[in-house]
Amino acid sequence: MTINRRDAVKTALLGGVAVAAPGTGAAIARPAAVRPVPLGWIDGAAPPSHLGQTVGVAWPRGALRKGAALSVSAGGGAVPSQHWTTATWPDGSIKWTAHAVPPGTAMEGLAVAPGRPAMPSQPVRVTERSDTITVRTGALTWEIARSGDVLIRGARQGDRPVLGPVTLVGAMRPSLDGAPAAFTGRIDNAVVESTGPIRAVIRLSGMHQGAGKSWLPFTVRLYAYAGTSHLRIVHSFIYDGDPAKDFLSAIGVQASVPMRGALHDRHLRLATDGAMFVEGVRPLTGLRRDPGEAFRAAQIAGRATPALASMAPAVRDKLERIPAWGDVSLEQPTAHGFTIVKRTEEGHAWVDSAQGSRAPGLAYVGGPEGGVAIAQRYFWQRHPSALHIRDAATDKAKLTAWMWSPEAPPMDLRPYRGVMGMEEFAAQNEGLDVTYEDYEPGWDSATGIARTSELTLWALPATPDTGTLQAMAAASAVPPQLMADPASLHTAEVLGIWNLPDRSTPNRAAIEDQLDHLVDFYAGEVDRRNWYGFWNHGDVMHSYDSDRHQWKYDIGGFAWANSELSPDLWLWYAALRSGKAQAFRLAEAMTRHTGEVDTYHLGRFKGMGTRHGVQHFSDSSKQPRVSNVAYRRLFYYLTADERVGDLMRDLLTSDETLTRVEIGRKVPSGPPAPTPAGTIDMGFGPSWTAMAGAWLTEWERTGDTKWRDRVANGMDSIGRMERGWLTGSAPFELKSGRYLDPGRKIRLSHLSAVFGAVEVNAELIQLIDVPRYRAAWLEYCRWYNAPRDQFVAKFGPPAGPRNLREGHSRLTAYAAQMEHDPALATRAASEFFSGEAGLGTWTNDPRRTVAGVMEWPGVSTNAASQWGLAAIQLLALVPDAIDRGTIPAWSEKGKSQQVS
Repeated sequence: MTINRRDAVKTALLGGVAVAAPGTGAAIARPAAVRPVPLGWIDGAAPPSHLGQTVGVAWPRGALRKGAALSVSAGGGAVPSQHWTTATWPDGSIKWTAHAVPPGTAMEGLAVAPGRPAMPSQPVRVTERSDTITVRTGALTWEIARSGDVLIRGARQGDRPVLGPVTLVGAMRPSLDGAPAAFTGRIDNAVVESTGPIRAVIRLSGMHQGAGKSWLPFTVRLYAYAGTSHLRIVHSFIYDGDPAKDFLSAIGVQASVPMRGALHDRHLRLATDGAMFVEGVRPLTGLRRDPGEAFRAAQIAGRATPALASMAPAVRDKLERIPAWGDVSLEQPTAHGFTIVKRTEEGHAWVDSAQGSRAPGLAYVGGPEGGVAIAQRYFWQRHPSALHIRDAATDKAKLTAWMWSPEAPPMDLRPYRGVMGMEEFAAQNEGLDVTYEDYEPGWDSATGIARTSELTLWALPATPDTGTLQAMAAASAVPPQLMADPASLHTAEVLGIWNLPDRSTPNRAAIEDQLDHLVDFYAGEVDRRNWYGFWNHGDVMHSYDSDRHQWKYDIGGFAWANSELSPDLWLWYAALRSGKAQAFRLAEAMTRHTGEVDTYHLGRFKGMGTRHGVQHFSDSSKQPRVSNVAYRRLFYYLTADERVGDLMRDLLTSDETLTRVEIGRKVPSGPPAPTPAGTIDMGFGPSWTAMAGAWLTEWERTGDTKWRDRVANGMDSIGRMERGWLTGSAPFELKSGRYLDPGRKIRLSHLSAVFGAVEVNAELIQLIDVPRYRAAWLEYCRWYNAPRDQFVAKFGPPAGPRNLREGHSRLTAYAAQMEHDPALATRAASEFFSGEAGLGTWTNDPRRTVAGVMEWPGVSTNAASQWGLAAIQLLALVPDAIDRGTIPAWSEKGKSQQVS
């Protein structure tokens, strides 16, 4: 047999000894020696600095046994690191590990290999007491509360307090113009998830309370890295109010800062997109009388000024006549403008100080004996945000990072539209027919959606210089990210069907170029179209209106994409195979959005996601195809992100929601037929495969075989049906996880396989040996796109409604590869290059400027996502057939296909 590139690289990784895999006859590697796995920076070069790294690494099946020691090295020498297992193979060997390294680690030549990890000189140390969790990172000690309305009680540099209490703050209004009522977060539970030595993680959860109301459940994770002066904060909350009367008008994190020394030795710093805002509470520069160069230079540098006796008497004797500016605000109301204002104290006027476009999101207040900085990621992207410094002229300043600024109008999460006479299904279907919006009164609710924000809090021994503060701001605004070498991930045979970029032939090069162009186009559209804002950032639009030269932001189901047809998966696979920052960061932002905003985390829709619409929650179709774990797990395994781990685990019982939420309720034929007790009618795709992805991931993460068995039961019962996967849907037993056979029916849906079913099934078949399910899935893959006459000859009429031929070409390619069928491979390439109900493949860059805006002919996110996934998978499955295929020459006007 021919050993392909993956086999060759895998053999090299494992030391070059090949043996036969039991029952397959294929060559695999004996884990005689595991070679180092290189780690690289997604931006292509080492950053100037970083705030601590956590990165996921994959290992071939059988290569590492449980408990294996792993080390991160640089230039052959071990660097301080910590590792843990995030997933295992069915045989119990290690599949995924996570590795943490602290700031200051060597930036180049990093790799992971078996070996004893090095210890840091100042390891993280965690001490748990009945009411406090103490975290020590060298000279700095953090006191974290276990209960009450303070998250962090304070931080000390040695014996000197540099940080006071840190709290969650906010306000709500009973109406858009009502008076705000303040609230604060109160801890109900505190858990130490990791104790070091490189990284400690503490999870705090509770509710916000104030004005007689307890609401907005929150989870806050605090990350401490060895030898550092900062905590990373991951802040998540769920909106559980009534959108008609609970108007959230502010939410943020506030730190109290002890202020010492003379007012002219107290420093205010704000990062901007130009020069750093560098001022003293009491300015010594620009005065009519000069205090002396040493005093001016010290204040600008953030150092202590010389002894007061050496100040020019003309200033020294009149210091009390210089106003002290104790309050400063940076407001970022839009993605294109911020303002800085300051005032002396409450009750006096604000004075305009500076303006700019996009602030990185960092503020500092303090002095030569200590201070505090806070930074907020996605600061301008998630507007309206703000940074406030208050009372810097007193003994205790307040430093607040506002995720939603109190100066902005309150959040308005009410539905954007009225009923418009659509109380009944018949009228609702008419609305669906004209605007593509699935509407039902009362189902367009924001109650239960969530948002996660990422911040960094520093407790510092002195005021940093401007260059250091700018580096801190940059590392928080666009965090550097390590990623395992894509070749090593590919060799480990994880995450389904994909390959490494390959431009070795003209057709492959054309596809690779278009993959790059398409990611670049969407990255550009995010900025050109201003897809920003607290609730919007991370999502993209669904369909384009070429008449208006505008995405259909106001047209029903054509507006926000909400994961429709798997843009999340396309972007993650683009990042996985390339290791490039552009795809990675698009995918990361989308995962942060779709996993939180587009999904319900409590209430009657818990575990479901919302179909695409004008508002992220406005469409009344609530389905597991949007809350899909398949869209989260790549991010989790590549970064070990705990919040995404929570989101995936929350979906383990989401099938139970389908007992009260009927996702197919508006079909013209009326409600579905009753199912036996203890069952629900559930489609194989996208619903069952979305849930199977959750159960598969939990089994990998925990080793708990009940989740494997639940998946296997579903696979076995589908495989036993006479029509297998072509059956489409059947009654599903909630207790056993098995389907009941509905008979010989065939029900095809163009949506069944385009919400992660292809990707999930590739892994199920790889990991769980159910031959009859494998046969059923391959049959579906072979016949879905088959010519109509052949389909009818095989199964009889009708042939069923079929769509998305271009995207479904990857099913044909999978069957061709698994069954070694060259003719089927040729058919797959022909389907892909046909462009039918898809985007089409170009031999040049199709982007062009029309009416002053950049456009891609015939673009929709459905088409782009499915083309991207099909392109990646056909290159991996049937590359020779791709080489033989013909790319059509599209007309000058460009290709236009309606994809829905």
